[in-house]
Amino acid sequence: MPTNQSIDQKEIKKFEQMAAEWWDSQGKFKPLHHMNPCRLDYIIKQIEIEFNRSTGTQNAFNGIDILDIGCGGGLLSEPMARLGANVTGVDAAAKNIPIAQTHAKQSGLDIHYKVATAESLLKEGKQFDAILNMEVVEHVRNPKEYINTCAQLLKPNGIMICSTINRTSKSFFLAILGAEYVLRWLPKGTHDWKKFIKPDELLNMISNAGLEVVDKRGFFLNPLAWEWQTSDRDMSVNYVTTSTKPV
Repeated sequence: MPTNQSIDQKEIKKFEQMAAEWWDSQGKFKPLHHMNPCRLDYIIKQIEIEFNRSTGTQNAFNGIDILDIGCGGGLLSEPMARLGANVTGVDAAAKNIPIAQTHAKQSGLDIHYKVATAESLLKEGKQFDAILNMEVVEHVRNPKEYINTCAQLLKPNGIMICSTINRTSKSFFLAILGAEYVLRWLPKGTHDWKKFIKPDELLNMISNAGLEVVDKRGFFLNPLAWEWQTSDRDMSVNYVTTSTKPV
């Protein structure tokens, strides 16, 4: 299996150009910093449920091997490491990894970062208890094959948390016209609406890969509180799924 099967070089180039700004909460990744508390809350709760852990205890995720695909600067990897998990963060954008490594070292965290893809990890025979697959699938060349590879990277009883953007008229106006052109929260061209994935499409990919979907919900920006929240009903733009691998 080629190690770069899922890689879209145009997508990688976009994120390499922004690599130095990962930890600037007011920079090009400002929208992601704003959304991150909501993403983390969801991820932590799902891992607590599936592995019967409580973050009220010290090193709650001790012994859980977590893979953060498309780790960027480590916005998700670092909180998982602080909870005691064994974290591997991989990114195909090579310029992201030194940024992540430096920040982790400055934060006193032991995280294994490397330039890699899902396919290269599978070739190495790696498997993990949990995979964080956040805002990645809409950037790969072949989402179906990519999800199949991720499923093979999961240990039995493992959990994959996968988020992406729905392909709707609302997502075009909010995630592209609004975020990239009007509000300029993101650089123009960050997203390609044609590569957005409808929930039914993603759920079919996940099921066909042999995983069982156990949760799905939307992420939305509450304009009154000006904070991101989850919704059991509104998956019209950003949404997230949790799936497990049967024994």
